[in-house]
Amino acid sequence: MQSNFKTSKQLARDPYETAIAVLGWLANEPDMFSRFLALTGIEPAQVRNAINDTAFLSGMLDFVMQHEPTALAFCQASGTPPEALTAAWQHFSSPGLDSGQY
Repeated sequence: MQSNFKTSKQLARDPYETAIAVLGWLANEPDMFSRFLALTGIEPAQVRNAINDTAFLSGMLDFVMQHEPTALAFCQASGTPPEALTAAWQHFSSPGLDSGQY
């Protein structure tokens, strides 16, 4: 009998993989993607190269995480656990003042 219970290891995703999934999801949400590009100043043709820039990925994840309904919509559409999205966001974001790293 196969269990439907997922272990925490199965829920964990590579932060880069999660970020690429977010980008793919955003690209399929024209209004939201246009808003994201307008806020960042990046042209659509530059996105392909921008995915190699951790600052771009950080900004993209910030964009999604700053609006909970958007973050949850991504998680639901992609089947990504919210914890994996949060982990990717934390991975690409600079440490905050509350991190103890200052």
